Amino acid sequence: MPSPTVIDLQDPIFLAHRGGKLRTSTTVPLGSREDLSVAYTPGVARVCEAIAADVSLARTHTWRSNLVAVVTDGTAVLGLGDIGPAASLPVMEGKAALFREFADVDAVPICLDTKDPDAIVAAVAAIAPSFGGINLEDISAPRCFDIEDRLKALLDIPVFHDDQHGTAVVVLAALTNALRLQDRRAEDLAVTIVGAGAAGVAIAKILTEAGVGDVIVCDSTGIIHRGRGRLNPVKERLAERTNRDGRTGDVAAALRGADVLVGVSGGRIAESALEGMAENAIVFALANPTPEVDPEVAARHAAIVATGRSDYPNQINNVLAFPGIFRGALDAGAPQITEDMKLAAARAIADIAAEDLAPDRIVPSPLDPRVAPAVAAAVKAAA
Repeated sequence: MPSPTVIDLQDPIFLAHRGGKLRTSTTVPLGSREDLSVAYTPGVARVCEAIAADVSLARTHTWRSNLVAVVTDGTAVLGLGDIGPAASLPVMEGKAALFREFADVDAVPICLDTKDPDAIVAAVAAIAPSFGGINLEDISAPRCFDIEDRLKALLDIPVFHDDQHGTAVVVLAALTNALRLQDRRAEDLAVTIVGAGAAGVAIAKILTEAGVGDVIVCDSTGIIHRGRGRLNPVKERLAERTNRDGRTGDVAAALRGADVLVGVSGGRIAESALEGMAENAIVFALANPTPEVDPEVAARHAAIVATGRSDYPNQINNVLAFPGIFRGALDAGAPQITEDMKLAAARAIADIAAEDLAPDRIVPSPLDPRVAPAVAAAVKAAA
C-alpha cells in the first residue's frame, strides 16, 4: 500500500486538508422560536405527512433533488490503487467540493468498508431515498461494471460511474476536436485503447457509439479478440464489439497503422510501438501521474498529444464532464444517464474548445466557467 515517505502535518497540503474540505449550511433562518417551529417541529411534520402521501414531493421539498452520493470502496483510488475507505475519503471530499464549485450540486462522500459487490449494492440501494443521484467512484474493475448495472436496474435515479463514463465523455470531446483540426472523419479512424479497465471499456463503447471506424482494445495479455481464451464477461462483450479484423498480438501489433492511441492502463508503452502508427497520429496518454508515453516522446510521433496531467497541454480531466452531467440530469428529473446524454455532453465540451482550436488546445480548461452550464443544458435537452 503506498504511503508518503515523510508526513509533515505543517506542510501546506496537510494544512489545507485539516478538518476536511466540506461542511453543510442551512437555507432557512433559525434565529427565532417561529423559525424553529417552521423548519423543525411542529411545522416539519406537515411536510413529512405530505411526502408520505405523495413521495414525489421529496424531490421539491427536501434537498434530495440537488444531492448526490459519491460512493467508493477505496479499491481503485487515483494512482494509489486499493488504499481502503478511510484513506479514500480526502479524494471523495474533493469530488464533492468539485460538484459544489462547478455545478452548484450538493454531494456527500460515502466510503464503504466492504469490497463485496452484493454488500455495496445493498448499502447504496438502502441509502438511495436520501439522494437524487449516485456517483460511483474509484471502485476496481471488473466489479464496478456489475455494481453499476445492478444499481441502475434497482434505482429510479441516475447512477454514474465517473471513472468509466466521465473519462469517456472527455476523451470523445478531445477526439472530436482533434479531428476538426485535421479535417478527418470518425468513421475513417483506427483507434487503439491500451487498458481494459473501467475507463478503457467505457471509452471503447462511447467511441463505437460515436461512429469510430474500428477500435482495438489491449489488456495486460495483449489484444482482446474473439476466440481468445479466459476472458471475463466484460471482455467477452468487448471482443464482440471491437477489433473487426480479428487482429492478435501485443500493443505494438495493435498500434500498427493506428490513427489514435488512448492509454488508460498505467503501464508503459515503448517508443518503438509508436513508430508503427499512421501519419498525423493522435496520442492520449492518460495515466496519472505518469503517462504511458512521455509527452515529449509522444510528440515525436504524433501531431496531437493529450495527457491526464494539469502541467501539460490538453488535460483530459473528468471535471469537464461529471458536474454538468449531474446538473443536467438532476434538473431534468432523469431516472438515468443515457448514452445520448453522454454524447450530448461530449459535443458541448468540444464545442466550447472549438472556438479557439489549436493542437495544444483541443479541450477547454477545467476552470472554464462556461463548461458545466453548457454540459448541463445539453444533457437536460437530451434527457
